[in-house]
Amino acid sequence: MGLELTAAAFERIVEEELDALPDDMVEGLQNVAFVIEDAAADGEDLFGRYEGVDLTSRGQYGFGELPDRIVVFRLPHLGAADTEEQLRDELHTTLVHEIGHFYGLDDERLHDLGWA
Repeated sequence: MGLELTAAAFERIVEEELDALPDDMVEGLQNVAFVIEDAAADGEDLFGRYEGVDLTSRGQYGFGELPDRIVVFRLPHLGAADTEEQLRDELHTTLVHEIGHFYGLDDERLHDLGWA
């Protein structure tokens, strides 16, 4: 069945979960936009997606670069959670996972760390 929340309430929870992440995890995030969308446009069943060039693959990077994006998909999260606590747990995992991609961690390493 899933949890029912307005888009504004979901956004507030995402912001709270971002604020709760360790400082050393988020301090290195530069030129990254966090975006909330209902679902992946390509129809994939995803909780989130990192779009950009991870830190380990960057060459020259400076002014004029479009920001990387970390997209959080609202509807899959709501469908997977029956309580706000479950939603927060899944959002935490999604945010850490996508931030991990920004830092150059692949899915295998994220899985080894328990973030995939």
